[in-house]
Amino acid sequence: MRCVCPTAALRRQTPCMLSEQFLKLLKSMTSCSVVPNPPVRRVAIFGGTHGNELSGIFLVKHWQENGAEIQRAGMEVKPFITNPRAVEKCTRYIDCDLNRVFDPDNLGQTVVEDIPYEVRRAQEINHIFGPKGSDDAYDLIFDLHNTTANMGGTLILENSRDDFTIQMCHYIKNALAPERVPVLLIEHPNLKYATTRSVAKHPVGKEFPPCTIEVYKIMEKVDYPRNKNDEVIAIIHPNLQDQDWQPLNNGDPLFLTLDGEVIAYKGDCTAYPTFINEAAYYEKKQAFVKTIKMELTAGHIRSSAVGQNTS
Repeated sequence: MRCVCPTAALRRQTPCMLSEQFLKLLKSMTSCSVVPNPPVRRVAIFGGTHGNELSGIFLVKHWQENGAEIQRAGMEVKPFITNPRAVEKCTRYIDCDLNRVFDPDNLGQTVVEDIPYEVRRAQEINHIFGPKGSDDAYDLIFDLHNTTANMGGTLILENSRDDFTIQMCHYIKNALAPERVPVLLIEHPNLKYATTRSVAKHPVGKEFPPCTIEVYKIMEKVDYPRNKNDEVIAIIHPNLQDQDWQPLNNGDPLFLTLDGEVIAYKGDCTAYPTFINEAAYYEKKQAFVKTIKMELTAGHIRSSAVGQNTS
């Protein structure tokens, strides 16, 4: 598998809830590996990729002080603050978005005095947990985020063709039931993320029978209506606000102008918007993300206990 780690970015959860979820997941991972791949040995938990998203920061700092909670026999689990300067200032980033610069150009950029802080930090992270795409890279990175959108606890999946990752999402969804856990599939030919977690080489799971999960596949990013000066001229319609993952049909209201004009959705199929009115995405000219609902199926995964003779 390529060095993309389609990991679970759990959203809008309290640190206590996230802590319980990770301890359960780590327990399920102990002494398991997919054959013929080597067992999962090194796992990192990132917090503070965005310095104003506090749940992951609180958890990582807690686990740095109380590491026994997340350690398992035969496995190294490393909690790590990814963007310490942004965390100190409680801002999303210092110079540029750390969660968008783990591409070959930035990771290979020559370090000079005026290099953006996050690019330099990405190179440091790649050195510690990678190199990206190499056999030496960490097996798995969990990157914890928050959002101002009403998305609930969301898993972010980057690869629709990897049975291991789908099985992991299936396991987490079942473990958190009856709480709803949407899975956002951000695999798209024209939308590239170059995320922090992509440094890791492998997703993780354990032995499971074939399974099917429901996912929301990203289709496009939708901007706010703008005038000729590129200024926003409408807000999210009240009927759409906080309705992440709810069906959006042709004719449903999307935006409301200051003059009271309703701008409706025009589409030939039902969409499911998310990241609705996410504050951090104003600068990215994104009012919401349009997704469609689909299913992914994973085949049976065989695993063997670490150290067990399977010959």
